Amino acid sequence: MKKTNLLFCVVLLIFGCDSEEDKKGRFLLKGNEKMEENDAKGALEFYGEAIHIDSLYKDAYYNKAMAHLELNQLQETILDLSKAIQIDADYEEAYFQRGLAYLDNGEFYKAREDADVLVKNFPNNWQSFFLMGLTQEKLKGYEDALKSFAKARELNPENSDLLVNEATLLYYLKFYDTALDLIQKAEELNPMEPNIYNLRSMIFFDQQKVSEALSEVNEAIEINSRQPYFYNNKGLYLLFLGELEEGLDLINQSIKLDPKNPYALRNKGIYYVLKGDKTSALSYLQDLSTNYPDMDLVNEYYLKAQDLE
Repeated sequence: MKKTNLLFCVVLLIFGCDSEEDKKGRFLLKGNEKMEENDAKGALEFYGEAIHIDSLYKDAYYNKAMAHLELNQLQETILDLSKAIQIDADYEEAYFQRGLAYLDNGEFYKAREDADVLVKNFPNNWQSFFLMGLTQEKLKGYEDALKSFAKARELNPENSDLLVNEATLLYYLKFYDTALDLIQKAEELNPMEPNIYNLRSMIFFDQQKVSEALSEVNEAIEINSRQPYFYNNKGLYLLFLGELEEGLDLINQSIKLDPKNPYALRNKGIYYVLKGDKTSALSYLQDLSTNYPDMDLVNEYYLKAQDLE
């Protein structure tokens, strides 16, 4: 008993002598372990404990932001990244992640401000030009966006994501052959990137190669079965192949995962046009024709819906 008590006292003494630095570091590591276990909520608790010990612990704020991002809590993500930047005005990765979060939250001009900071202060980092390209794309500066993506790719030529983003912009501009060339290069670098196959499917669909489009999007879903956009695209292709009910099921699945995707609402409107249901078709396509007049297929199927008996 005496030896046990002595050992207990020694343990208390050891932990009692931990510095604040040691304690906050342990909480940060425990939070990181929770993130590796896909337990973002658990991670938030440990990061919060680290911040409670040191309110200027920038890495804890950054990691906490990433946990919020995992939970799709964009406002909280932005707030924690902003706090990290207040603590360290040169926190490069925090600017990058905050810029991406601003984009996801629809705050394009704020994202552009973070991109400006990165390009000015970190011109040798591909992420600076990648974020700049994304913001320019959202703000309809497509030619400038292509230049920024090309610069990012020059700085990091082995990054398949950069190729896919550049190819995506070329797809929007309908430069299909150039986009397909970049997609092929991306596939050679990283054949397990699902967006390669999804983007190729979208190009094939625009080229009226619907069966080929379906085959490509199936590849994307096989790699990543949690992406709502893939199911939405597959649903659209099935509509055009005459498999209306199966297509609708996939479109509804996509809407359940992401209720705000206007492309999924468009596709549901197309379904009702193909079914001859004028009232239901107009309930989807009328608003889209006003809010997204440049979206492919919207005006075409809105006119078709109006012509239904």
